[in-house]
Amino acid sequence: MTMVVTEENFRDVRLQTVLGRLELIIDNENDRIGTDSKFDLKSSNAHKSRCLYELTMLCRDTSPEEFPTGFSSQMKFLKQKLLLNARKLEAHLNAVRTVTDILRSAAQENDGDGTYTQEQFRYGET
Repeated sequence: MTMVVTEENFRDVRLQTVLGRLELIIDNENDRIGTDSKFDLKSSNAHKSRCLYELTMLCRDTSPEEFPTGFSSQMKFLKQKLLLNARKLEAHLNAVRTVTDILRSAAQENDGDGTYTQEQFRYGET
């Protein structure tokens, strides 16, 4: 028995593939943010953005009634994962800002302690 591949079937398969990839990327990012110092957030974000773009392109000419039956439930789970992802990214960015502020304050205090740098002393600057 041979299955005829129609444009609709092909779109449904592509849609499920993109959703699956997006879900894996988000799960990986959620698991590794804040726990893996070698995690490449920039690369993960690029992959996530690419999947969201592909999803947008696949869905742009499709009415909600035309989506596969499992699509809405998968989208609900994905939405929850994206909300968690947004919270984790916000916490990560806040932590980065805090560390940056601490380093900036320490550098400013060091510069304003009344001592001269080696370069200033060497060249007779005051």
